[in-house]
Amino acid sequence: MSSLTRIDDMFPEMFRRFMLHTPPTGEPLGEIRIDVDETDKAYTVRAEIPGAKKDDVRVEIDGNRVAIAAEVRRDREEKDAKGRALVRETYRGRASRSFTLACDVDETASSAKLEDGVLTLVMPKRAGARSRQVAVE
Repeated sequence: MSSLTRIDDMFPEMFRRFMLHTPPTGEPLGEIRIDVDETDKAYTVRAEIPGAKKDDVRVEIDGNRVAIAAEVRRDREEKDAKGRALVRETYRGRASRSFTLACDVDETASSAKLEDGVLTLVMPKRAGARSRQVAVE
């Protein structure tokens, strides 16, 4: 019976250690969700980066490859009725995402804007950059 008690005692400790590394919001970190829209002239990318500030986001464009990286900060504080902090949780981490587009884009004419945790990239396609279908023999 004592061996069962010791095994049962291990699980709460294991879960407590796991929870220490979870961000205060409970959302997975390191994951940037994106939506990509394409027109004949440009790509528009919307990337969700909750908790990131403008100065902490980096966007790199190289031909048709796009890389987004961000330093993310999430803070949570609970106070009692007297205003004293009972729990303070702070998380610092990095999130990144890279992907390849079908056509090269003009990085000099591209723009990026971060608003309410959503990064919007507008990337005009490079003149003359077209994908073409090759016949298979």
